[in-house]
Amino acid sequence: MAASVPTPTDASIILTYRCPMQCKMCNIWHFPTRREEEIKASDLRTLPKLKFINLTGGEPFVREDLAEIVEECYRHSPRIVISTSGWFEDRVIELAKKFPNIGIRISIEGLSEKNDELRGRKGGFDRGLRTLLKLKEMGVKDIGFGCTVSNHNSEDMLSLYQLSKSLGMEFATASFHNSYYFHKDDNSITNRDEVTDNFRRLIEMQMHENHPKSWFRAWFNMGLINYIDGNRRMLPCEAGGANFFIDPWGEVYPCNGLEEKYWKESMGNIHDKPFMDIWRSEQAERVRQLVRKCPKNCWMVGTASPVMHKYITHPLKWAIKNKIRSLRGKPVCIDPKWHDVGQDPAQGNLRKEV
Repeated sequence: MAASVPTPTDASIILTYRCPMQCKMCNIWHFPTRREEEIKASDLRTLPKLKFINLTGGEPFVREDLAEIVEECYRHSPRIVISTSGWFEDRVIELAKKFPNIGIRISIEGLSEKNDELRGRKGGFDRGLRTLLKLKEMGVKDIGFGCTVSNHNSEDMLSLYQLSKSLGMEFATASFHNSYYFHKDDNSITNRDEVTDNFRRLIEMQMHENHPKSWFRAWFNMGLINYIDGNRRMLPCEAGGANFFIDPWGEVYPCNGLEEKYWKESMGNIHDKPFMDIWRSEQAERVRQLVRKCPKNCWMVGTASPVMHKYITHPLKWAIKNKIRSLRGKPVCIDPKWHDVGQDPAQGNLRKEV
């Protein structure tokens, strides 16, 4: 038994693989789960106290019992954020009326034409933006855009950032990945120079902001440049330590970046035993050992954010240095270093250059 393992702080719960969108960078919609086999609110009763829970999918708002799930999650965490396409406008608004402190991140992959092309449904941009505007009018505070950069939408990312800033909303970024979660193994940035240049432009704009949160997001975006270039993660992956994922069938995974061609193992299933029994089990420790040598260099907020907090001196030094440069009118120094904090040097290194 791995009894000395600390209680996790962050959870992501994949409520369903059903989804009305038909995204080019994600094949979840090809593999929908059956309603009757998806985890329910009662399955989450043994979760520990957490700092943060992300509810995701598929599309969480296809769940008719979403309010029950949110209510149960609030018994375990003060902060809940739902990732959604915003397609079901009325359902989002209705839930926000019941839970005014809820966080909503609407996935928008570009301006109107580009978003609808990438997400495979006409009118998706309009619905998403209209939902955000309604939430803002209602006084919901924790709202914003989430943009996944793939090929040929990185310039639109900059426009979305400016739009979110003008509206006073959050703006989260990602780059597409391959994994069991996305049901993809062929995502690849082909116009790498264009994409990384636009991320550099975004970093410059974020470092001109006054809020320190934006400076740390700039550092995270530098990590995305590093990921796109195929380098080792700037900080280690400690998935299965501070954070975990639960899939629609109740399997507990360390992350959503696993691929069977490298490895994929569950820590256990919440239908079989209480969560903390799974968390402290020998199988969970075996999974953590696999994470420590995992070759993938994923850089997603779910696994990057916990280690950014844990090893905060590295992003902090960079942020202070480059905020001073920004104030002096100098360009930000894009320097994605691998930071040795005692991790296995083979972790996150598909190139095997250690």
